[in-house]
Amino acid sequence: MQIRDATAADWPAIWPFLREIVAAGETYTYPRDVTEDQARSIWLVPTPGRTVVAVDPAGTVLGSAKLTPNQLGPGAHVANASFMVAPAAAGQGVGRRLGQHVLDLARAEGYRAMQFNAVVATNTRAVRLWRSLGFEVVGRVPEAFHHPTQGYVDLLVMHQRL
Repeated sequence: MQIRDATAADWPAIWPFLREIVAAGETYTYPRDVTEDQARSIWLVPTPGRTVVAVDPAGTVLGSAKLTPNQLGPGAHVANASFMVAPAAAGQGVGRRLGQHVLDLARAEGYRAMQFNAVVATNTRAVRLWRSLGFEVVGRVPEAFHHPTQGYVDLLVMHQRL
């Protein structure tokens, strides 16, 4: 698996799994009916942000991640990131590799920490992955996410010093 910077040419491969994940409404705070144009502007971030893709040897996009400052100005030294793995590639280590890669990028770019503002508490695979990569839960926002089958569930704020 190779991880590289995403280009506009990668978007047609990212959009189908991003749309599927967002439409499920279980893990992202994006509108479930997000349009392709909205999603592209959210995911393919401008500088100083970066979007990357994980591809297999045949060039198939298996997942993607974006890295941005968590806040502007005096808060820009803390990174934020989002990750999506194509459902067909789930369980193959794509999320872990993307997570490690983005953490390395954040360190190389001089960020002092990484913070996830809204990890859905019922997304146990993600919570377990982020904990295994050194993140801690530093906050919990009660019932801040409306899950389509589990109702109102908590959002976790996760953090790691870099």
